[in-house]
Amino acid sequence: MNVRITSALLVTGAVAVNAAFFGLGALFDYPDVLQQPGADVLASFRDHQAGVMGWFAVLVAGAALMGPIAVGVRRLGTGRVATAALVAGVAAAVVQVIGLSRWLLVIPTVAWQAADPSREAHAVDVYERAGFWMGEVIGESFGYLLTGLWTLLVLRSLVRRPPVWFTALGTSSALAVLSGILIPFGVPGTDLANFLGYVGWSLWLLCLAVLAWRGRLSPRSVEAAEAVEASSVALVA
Repeated sequence: MNVRITSALLVTGAVAVNAAFFGLGALFDYPDVLQQPGADVLASFRDHQAGVMGWFAVLVAGAALMGPIAVGVRRLGTGRVATAALVAGVAAAVVQVIGLSRWLLVIPTVAWQAADPSREAHAVDVYERAGFWMGEVIGESFGYLLTGLWTLLVLRSLVRRPPVWFTALGTSSALAVLSGILIPFGVPGTDLANFLGYVGWSLWLLCLAVLAWRGRLSPRSVEAAEAVEASSVALVA
């Protein structure tokens, strides 16, 4: 995967995710709607099902792009740290897709079951269990962890030193995203910090795309850099 394709994927992923969040916020009051009783959430989902599912499909696609993005960004780095970043990035894509896919695979059926008073309690229970395991545990907690880790590893692995402002933006955004892990424990301020972290992280992705496109981060030769590193290890040994 060449640098220009990677840059295009970075921009596409950032735009898709933010557009989906804006659309879901306007149509479904997402993510604030998740604080409402399960029956109310499912009723709102039924009322706007086509639009909500459409925006969640965009959100899932944007999250899935993290996988090929991690593969492409791997070419900007070298060594074990870059390989670790690749693994973290692909894993981040997987867990976020799992978490978000419940809105496409589980919730549609559950929402219509909840319309039947005799099945509402069971439907709400399924909704809440899916929200906890697929959403909070897998999609969010592991998503925050792996996204923040990927960002920090990418910054550490780059062959060419990036601008100081770029490193500062990525590091601060990654740490703010990681703070989301504390949200389930009720730590004050983590909701806002996590939100601001994702805003900064989206901007960082766009900056990464621009810098990569302009060749500011591309190593003169990844293979040569790896050969130098291997030679250094051999000399030490």
